[in-house]
Amino acid sequence: MVATFAEPGRVLLHWQDGPTHPDYHVVRQVRAVLDGATDAAGRSLEIIELPAPETLRDEDGFVDWNYANHLVVNGGVIACGYGEPAADSRAAAILGEAYDRDVVTIDARPILERGGGIHCITQQQPKAVRP
Repeated sequence: MVATFAEPGRVLLHWQDGPTHPDYHVVRQVRAVLDGATDAAGRSLEIIELPAPETLRDEDGFVDWNYANHLVVNGGVIACGYGEPAADSRAAAILGEAYDRDVVTIDARPILERGGGIHCITQQQPKAVRP
């Protein structure tokens, strides 16, 4: 929920501009590390900031809403949405350009309430091993 590679050498970085949000300082630390990093071929990374939604808190405290947790599928991207048309559209445009794919946004608030995002809930489940 912090960063993801869109392709080799291209990183999408969750970016929080709300100085009271806990992610504010964390993403700046991550950016400092990425600014000095290179890919496997020794090239500098292209870092694309993916702005966070405007909402910082809900009734339970700070929210961990971000657009870095998305799913790339054949021909498209399934992106988190948060009921913020301007922010959701801006993120979809950035994702669409980064991946050169169509982007579909779904309301991810119910998913995040349970501790994950779109990418998180689509991960593989290991086969149960029976004794």
